[in-house]
Amino acid sequence: MSNQENKAAGYIKPINLVEVRYAQTGASKKINEVGMREMQAKAYEARTAQYLLLKAPPASGKSRALMFIALDKLIHQNIRKVIVAVPERAIGNSFAPTELSKFGFFADWEPNQRYNLCTPGGDKSKVQAFRNFLKGDDRILICTHATLRFAFEGLDEKDLNDCLLAIDEFHHVSADGDNRLGDVIRNIMARSTAHIVAMTGSYFRGDNVPVLLAEEEAKFTKVTYNYYDQLNGYEHLRSLGIGYHFYQGRYYKKQPGRDISALEEILDESLKTIIHIPSVNSAESSKQKLEEVSHVIDCIGDMEYQDSETGILFVRSKRTGRILKIADLVNDNQKERDKVVAYLRGVSSPDDIDMIIALGMAKEGFDWPFCEHALTIGYRGSLTEIIQIIGRATRDSNNKSHAQFTNLIAQPDAVDDDVRLAVNNMLKAITASLLMEQVLAPNFKFKPKYPEDDEDELPDTHTIKISGFKLPTSQRAKDIIDTDLNDLKARILQDETMLRAMPGNVPAETINTILIPKIIREIYPDLDASDVEAIRQYVVVDSVIKNSTIEEQGNKKFIRMAGSFVNIDEIHIDLIDAINPFQKAFEILSKSVTTAVLKAIQDTIAVTKFDMTEEEAISLWPRIKEWVNKFGEPPNLQSFDPKEQKMAQALVFLREEKRKRIQHG
Repeated sequence: MSNQENKAAGYIKPINLVEVRYAQTGASKKINEVGMREMQAKAYEARTAQYLLLKAPPASGKSRALMFIALDKLIHQNIRKVIVAVPERAIGNSFAPTELSKFGFFADWEPNQRYNLCTPGGDKSKVQAFRNFLKGDDRILICTHATLRFAFEGLDEKDLNDCLLAIDEFHHVSADGDNRLGDVIRNIMARSTAHIVAMTGSYFRGDNVPVLLAEEEAKFTKVTYNYYDQLNGYEHLRSLGIGYHFYQGRYYKKQPGRDISALEEILDESLKTIIHIPSVNSAESSKQKLEEVSHVIDCIGDMEYQDSETGILFVRSKRTGRILKIADLVNDNQKERDKVVAYLRGVSSPDDIDMIIALGMAKEGFDWPFCEHALTIGYRGSLTEIIQIIGRATRDSNNKSHAQFTNLIAQPDAVDDDVRLAVNNMLKAITASLLMEQVLAPNFKFKPKYPEDDEDELPDTHTIKISGFKLPTSQRAKDIIDTDLNDLKARILQDETMLRAMPGNVPAETINTILIPKIIREIYPDLDASDVEAIRQYVVVDSVIKNSTIEEQGNKKFIRMAGSFVNIDEIHIDLIDAINPFQKAFEILSKSVTTAVLKAIQDTIAVTKFDMTEEEAISLWPRIKEWVNKFGEPPNLQSFDPKEQKMAQALVFLREEKRKRIQHG
C-alpha cells in the first residue's frame, strides 16, 4: 500500500521519538572460522567462567552462544550435564538439535528429544523426567523455568555438582525473597559446584527489585554486546523508529472527532505486525482478554473463517477488501493455541502470516523475522519488556528495510479520577522510549581533560575528553559503567521522584547533582562517595551527549546540546550538569498533547510536590480571587514571586480536592 493509499485509508503515522539509521555493514551476521558470529565469539572467550552473565539484544544469537559454551564445558571442562531453562515452552525450540561441526566447530548440539521437556504434558511427569536425567547418561536437558523450580523442591543442591545451569531470559530472576527462581539460583551458587550461564537482553526488571544481590552479582563474569553494533551490522534493516500515539477512552472505540478507533488510525495492515494487547491488570484493558481480541479483529475487518488444522484466522479487511491471515495467541485453549504456535514455527515467507495478536506471548525468544511493526497497547514500564518487544521487529530480513515500534498510550483526562495514574504511565512510556534512543546509539567513552594534554594528539572519534570529569576508582564502579549503564539509567528514569521532575519542575542542577546520586546510592549502597560521584557523572554525561548532535566545521567538532553550540574541546562537567536530561521529554510532551492535557500533567505532578493543608488552601482563596480580578489570569506555579507560587499551589490543591469530590459523589 502506498503512502497516498495509507493517507486515504485514514492511517496516521506514529510520532517517532527515535529514528535511528544503520550502516548495513553485515559485520554482526558474519561468522568466523568455527561458525561463530561476532557476539558469540565474544561470549566464547569467557567460556571458562564458573558464573557468566551474557547481556545481548534479541536476534544476536544468544541461544547458539550457549551451545558453543556448553559443549566446551562438557568436552573440555569436566562438566557432566547441561540444563537449559527457558521462561515458556515455545522458546525451547531455540535449543533444538543444531549442526555446528559443518561450520568448523568441534562438536554438534545433540540433545536427546526425550529430555526436551518444553512439550505438552503435566508438571509431575516432567519433574520425574528431570530427576531421571540427573541419574542417567544423557547430558543435555531443556525445560521451562517452572519445571526447574518444581524439580528443585525434591533435590539436594549437591545433585547439581559439576552441572551447567543455563537460565535464558535471566531477568525473570529476582532478589526478592518471594521469587522462587531467584531462591533456586542463590541456593545452587551457595551450596554446589554448579556452573551458571545467565542470558538476557536487559538486566532491568521494571519493579525496582534487583535481579541478584550485589555480593552474588559480583561473582559473575559479564559479557555485554551492544545493541547498536548488532543492528549496525545487519544486511537489510536500514532504520528503526520508536514512537507513540495517544488515544482517549478505549483504543478500539471511535476517537473524539473521528469515525474510527485509535487502533485503526495507527494500524498499517500492509506491514507484518505483532499487536500486544494490554495486560488484564492494567487500566488500559477491558479486563476481558478474549473479548478484547474480538474488538481488535472488528477494527481490522470481518471474520471469514478459521482454518481448523492451523487455527489461523482469515479476516477480510474493511479498508482494502483483501484477506489477512491473523494468529491469535491470546486464546486460553491450549490445544488450539498449540496449533497456532506449530504453524508459526513453520512460517517460511512473508505471505504465510500478516498479523499476530498476543498478550504475554510473542515477546521473549519468539522468532518471526518478517515482522516489520511491533504495536503495543498500554504503557510498558520495564525497559527489558520494551527491548524484548522491539526485538520481534528487528530481525534482519530481506522483506524490510525499516522496523517500527509503536506504543499506543492512553491520554490523561483532566477530569478522570485516575488522571494521576495515567500521567505516571505516560511519563514512564516516554522516558522508556527516550532511554531506548540511548540504548540504540553508538557508544562513546569519556575521559578527563587536563591542561597539559597534547594538543597534537590524534583524535579518537569514540572518546570525548571533559574538563572536571571524574573516573571511578574501584573495579566495582568500573564494571557498573561498562556493563550496567543502560539498566542503571532505566532505574533512574523510572524513579517516581525523577518522573515528577520531568516536566520542567526541578532545575537541571538539582536533577543531576542531588536526585541522580541519591538513586545511585539506593541501588548500590556498597559504593563510596567518590565512586557514586564518578558513576553519576558518567550517567549524566552519557545521557546528555547521546541526546545531542555532534557536527564538524573545518577541523573542529562542535556539539549541539539543549540549544547550546559548544566546541567539543571546551566541554566542562559544570556545563553538562546545567542541562536537564529530561528536556527532550518535556519538549515532546509540549508538542504532542493539548494545552489542557499538558496543564493537567503539570498540575498532577505539582500537587505531589508541595505540602499544604486544606485549611491553608481555603484561607488563600480570597487572595486568589483578588489576584484573578486584578491580572485577569490565575497565579502561576512557575512564578519567581513566592507569594504567587503559594497561591498557585493552593489553587491546584483546591481543584484536585473538588475533582475528587465530584468523582466520588
